[in-house]
Amino acid sequence: MQETLNLFSQELITRMPDIAWAIIVLIFGLIVAKIIKKYAIAFLNKIRLNQALKSLGWEAFFDRFDAKMDAPKFLGFFVEIYFFLLFLVMSLDILRLDGLNEIVKNIIGYYPNIFVSIIIFTFAVFIADFSKKIVVGNLGKGRITYSSFLGDTIAVGTWILAILAILYQLQIVQPLVLSIFIGVISLIVLTLGISFGLGGKEIAAKILKGLEDQIR
Repeated sequence: MQETLNLFSQELITRMPDIAWAIIVLIFGLIVAKIIKKYAIAFLNKIRLNQALKSLGWEAFFDRFDAKMDAPKFLGFFVEIYFFLLFLVMSLDILRLDGLNEIVKNIIGYYPNIFVSIIIFTFAVFIADFSKKIVVGNLGKGRITYSSFLGDTIAVGTWILAILAILYQLQIVQPLVLSIFIGVISLIVLTLGISFGLGGKEIAAKILKGLEDQIR
């Protein structure tokens, strides 16, 4: 036992410089990750992500569970973890902990899927919000019948496609998600075709005319 303790002490003393450097890199990485998180949150606040979610009714959903909705802070957390893991890899390289380093690298390798999913989610929020404002807010003042329903339909369709895209990007039951995605696209195309073919031309003309007026 004494010999084992002596060997461990000698190894610890020998590797002390590496341990010190690894700790310094890790602390520096934590500082950098927090700074980048701060800028990411500021950017998401600047594009008014929370306000867009509120207009879609997300705040009321969170209020039911006494939770505060803060999407920029939530998404910024993922950004912080990503950059922290990058510095963690450097620290593990210094300590030559190859097994643990490989696990962290696999997590980092999965992160692009998370980032793409975040981008898809952000675009879905603004597309759904914009669609409802255009169709319901601008065209829903007596000029087009069922414009509120049409606005809700566009928003729901946007979310369905976005959720399927996110699940596929996160590699969650990809074959099933791909089949559902193709089915939803086919259903939308078929529905639009039937609508325009069976009396929807007049409504479509009013919608296009309304949009043209808004652009002018």
